[in-house]
Amino acid sequence: MNTKPAYPSTEHDQAARAVVDFFSEKVVDAVILTCSCARGRASRDSCLDISILLSCEDFTIRRDALERQWVEFYESEEVFGYLHRVGKYSHVDLDFTDGHFQPQDWGWTGGPDNFELEIGNTLAYSVPLLEQTDHFQKLRDRWLPYYSNQLRQKRLAQARKYCLNNLDHIPLYVKRRLHFQAFHRLYHALQEFLQALFISRRIYPIAYDKWIQEQIEEILDMPELYSQFVSLLEIAHFESHEIALKARQLEDLFHKYVLEQHI
Repeated sequence: MNTKPAYPSTEHDQAARAVVDFFSEKVVDAVILTCSCARGRASRDSCLDISILLSCEDFTIRRDALERQWVEFYESEEVFGYLHRVGKYSHVDLDFTDGHFQPQDWGWTGGPDNFELEIGNTLAYSVPLLEQTDHFQKLRDRWLPYYSNQLRQKRLAQARKYCLNNLDHIPLYVKRRLHFQAFHRLYHALQEFLQALFISRRIYPIAYDKWIQEQIEEILDMPELYSQFVSLLEIAHFESHEIALKARQLEDLFHKYVLEQHI
């Protein structure tokens, strides 16, 4: 975990200070810097990701009122206009959370849920810019370094079930020449493999669709896996049996890095 933010521009820094000044006069528990600025990986085109932590009591009512005030402030302050001009997508991306992290219902074709992502980005890879109560620290004490082993076993079993189910469907779709659906299933299986990989090692992920090299090589410390992972998406002939071959290769990786290594 970082201890201080790393902004890619003075404008990002000034915008973050304006956000803190605004919410320091409100009844909030914490202002949390998340995502690439918190990890020191942002560029000038990066947005400034901020999460506002509120207590669970009357969360919806308080969030709605604060959000209206925030929008009015954001649209009127020049400091945010400066930020908009720094990069193509540079702006403040602000959300509200009560810190109540709950596993979501999984679907057979929807890919992994966001449970571990929400915990990781809010608590493990974040930097608190303002703490007005002990709510943020209590959440870290509860969820870090990882959640309970009982829940972990359940989550890992779910990730395994959905990943292998997606892989099992791919040869059938290829045989029917439904190659786009086969690729869709392969992509979700890749994400579920990442999810299972992190769960099996008791580490929170950042995302399943970006920062993949950083996560595999640096956070998981598995540089030998990254090239194998990337090769699964290197398909020369789309309308062929190649996607089915990739599915078989991914299943082999799942058994090697998740099932055989799982303790």
